[in-house]
Amino acid sequence: MNVEIDCTPEEARRFLGLPDVSKANDVYVDAIANAMKGVTSMDQLSGMAKQLAPMGEIGMNLFRQFMEQGAGAAMAGFKAANPKKD
Repeated sequence: MNVEIDCTPEEARRFLGLPDVSKANDVYVDAIANAMKGVTSMDQLSGMAKQLAPMGEIGMNLFRQFMEQGAGAAMAGFKAANPKKD
């Protein structure tokens, strides 16, 4: 069974009772944009991303692991739904 709900992200946030963090997000995006001015190399960009990310490098590693696990689960689901036919 599939249930599809057509709503905006704002409507979903309100329905789930999640806080509105748009103002905090705007501040965070502005800080990143200002910090990126003058970046001239990938090493500088990497170092800056580690400093600006929540919890620094630990947060970046947790996010990477989360993305890898999500990609692995998606691939497992895709393979289960589309078995190879020999």
